[in-house]
Formats: sequence, structure tokens, C-alpha cells
Amino acid sequence: MPNDARGRPDGRRMTATSSTSSIPPAAPKRRLRRAGLALALAGLATLQLAPSIRAAGGVEISTPYAAVAVEPGNTASFDLNLASNVERRVSLAVTAVPQGWDATIRGGGFIVDGVTAGPSSSPELSLDVDVPEDAADGTYRISIRANGGGAAVDTLDLDLRVAAAAGGEVTLTTDNPALRDDANATFPFSLSLKNDTPRQLTFSLSTESPGAGWSVDANPSGQTQAASFQVDAGAQETISVSVDPPDTVAAGAYPIKVTATSGDVSATADLAVEIVGNTAYRLSTPDQNLRVTASAGQRKDFQVLVINDGTAPVNAVTLSATPPQGWNVEFEPETVDQVGTDAPQTVNVHLTPSGSAIAGDYAVTVTATTADGGNETLELRVTVETSQTWFLVGIGLIVLVLVGLSWVFQRYGRR
Repeated sequence: MPNDARGRPDGRRMTATSSTSSIPPAAPKRRLRRAGLALALAGLATLQLAPSIRAAGGVEISTPYAAVAVEPGNTASFDLNLASNVERRVSLAVTAVPQGWDATIRGGGFIVDGVTAGPSSSPELSLDVDVPEDAADGTYRISIRANGGGAAVDTLDLDLRVAAAAGGEVTLTTDNPALRDDANATFPFSLSLKNDTPRQLTFSLSTESPGAGWSVDANPSGQTQAASFQVDAGAQETISVSVDPPDTVAAGAYPIKVTATSGDVSATADLAVEIVGNTAYRLSTPDQNLRVTASAGQRKDFQVLVINDGTAPVNAVTLSATPPQGWNVEFEPETVDQVGTDAPQTVNVHLTPSGSAIAGDYAVTVTATTADGGNETLELRVTVETSQTWFLVGIGLIVLVLVGLSWVFQRYGRR
């Protein structure tokens, strides 16, 4: 029987089919080689991405800002980062510093010579470099050495460029340095204190007023009781200033000075308050007595005063009166051109009650009006007495009556 029909009772030819059991023996070897290549590449990548502290022996010291500019006489501060691949003690030392300079490593409020660092702990460290005031312009090198023992050693080099203009400045400014109102107002100013230096500064505020009676208060915004306050490097603070002048201050412009001081650093803002005169006047009499005695039908002369209690002259004051019907009131002068703040103006008043006025008290209102609409009044109480003429007439009538009676008695009394 032919080979292709072997095992088939019906004599038909058996055809071969593919299955998993038919994988060539070489396939598993190729898969193993691919897996090994992938592991090798992953290991190489891991070595390339390993932290630099391994290349440095397990310790690395660094700072975000390795080169800065500083002004002579100031202090430059650096934040230090210390990393270690294992928990260990690391000694720290400044190995290079210009002659006459002072460089100190600090941490936790102490001067630090060594710290403990590890993969999960990184101590907060800083380096303060005091630059002498007589340091010449130029670039200087500072070096710090971190030693964790054995090969765990790293060095950090810092460059300080000394320049007279590198320290920045502090400014105190405002958008509205001058305000205008009358003496009864309170003048509010808003200032901006900006710290453009490379360090945090603690400020205090002082003010200069025009003279006695002025109240000038300057405080950080929202800190009315603060004697001092801090402004971070590159930050700014709002300063609120309130100026209250005396109520009797004369019209004019007055300077106000506000100064923010931090050590030998200061900034000043020059402000101005312009007082416009307020007109406040009143009427009175020389002896402040508001009672006048007059006789019916006869003129009574007295005086009233126009007094200026404000801070600006009062112009064109016109006087008028509201007396009872039949009375006459005249003023001399009727209009006062100007009443200054130094002395009152006197006005003569000629008052004549009606001839038919009976004895008693009457109200007379004197009004002073200005061209700008101001209006002040004075209430006078006028007491009218019986006229002397009618008194004499009465006496005469009585005498005539007595004489007539006497004549009658003498003529007809004998009968």
C-alpha cells in the first residue's frame, strides 16, 4: 500500500494539517534572545538615568542660584540642597572665600559644621556671605565642600559679582501725591512701598507734619497697630496715610512727608495737602447782649458785628431785617464788602419803632446774606417803652384838670 494511504481503511489519502505542536524547535531560542536584549537595554537606561549623586560618590551639594550680584556692604544668601544616597553624616566647610569676607553655613537656627542626610531627608541649609563695604567691583569665588566619608565628597562653587548698583532699591510712591479740600476734611493717601533688594527687610514708618495741631498717621494696610513690618525681596506693601488738619488752619498748600526706614535703607514720599478756605460766619453784638430798649416813634441806634469763624474771607455780606409792621430798620453800611478772619466788621443799625407801638417786647430778625448763598440770622428782643412826649402830655392834661377844678371851686364854692 502506498505510504500516502497508510492507516486509512477506506484507502483515501491522509492530508497533513497545521497545529501548535508543529512549531519549529528554533522559535523558543529566538524569543529568549529578544527578552535578554530587552533586559540589557533597560539596565543600560537605568544606569544612564541614575542620580548624579552616584557619580559624585553618593553625596551632592547644589543651589538654585550659583551666580548672583551683590552690593558692597550687603549680605548674599544662598539656599543649599544636600542629597545623599544613604543615611549618613556629612561634614560641611567653606573652603574658599575672599580675604576679609565672612561666609557662614546656617541651618535650623545654628551655625552648621555637619548634618545628617539620606534618601528621605534633606536638611534645610543656607550660606550667608557678608561682603565688606570696601569690596571692589568684580567677580569672586566661594567654594563649599560636603564630605560624607570615603568617595562621598562633592564641592559647590559659587560666583558673587560685586557691583555698587546690584543691591537694588526701596521706593515709596503714590499715584495721587496731592489732595485738595477744606480744613474740616480728612485727607487719605495710599502709598506703595516696594522692596527691590535681594533680601527681606523690616521697616518702620515716620511722618513729618506742617506744624502743631496736625494729625498724620501712616500704617501698613490692615495693620493699624504695627510698629514695624516685613517686606520680602521683590515684594511690595500698601501704606495707608491719613492727614487731619486743624479746623482753623488757613487756606494754602501744606507739605507732608512719609519715610519708610530699614537700617541704612530708606525711602521717602512727599505729599501735599491743599486747604481751601471754608466760610463760616455769624452775627452778634459788641457786648453779646441781644436785648434792645427803644421808645415808640423814636430812632434807636446800636451796632451788630459780622464775625468770620472760617478760614477764608467772606465777601459781599448784605444785611436786612424783619421787624413788626410799621417799624423801620436801616443798616450803615447795608453791604459789607469783605469780612476777614482777623477781625469782625461793625455795622450801625438805626431802628425806629412805630409811633403807635404800645409798651412791650417785640422780635426783630437781622439776616446776613452772602453772594454764594450763605445765610445767617440774629434774633433781637426789642423792648418798647412809653414815649416821653405822651408822658408830658398826660402830665399837662392832669395839671389842666386840676387848675380847672380849682377855678370852679373858687368861683362857685361860695354860693
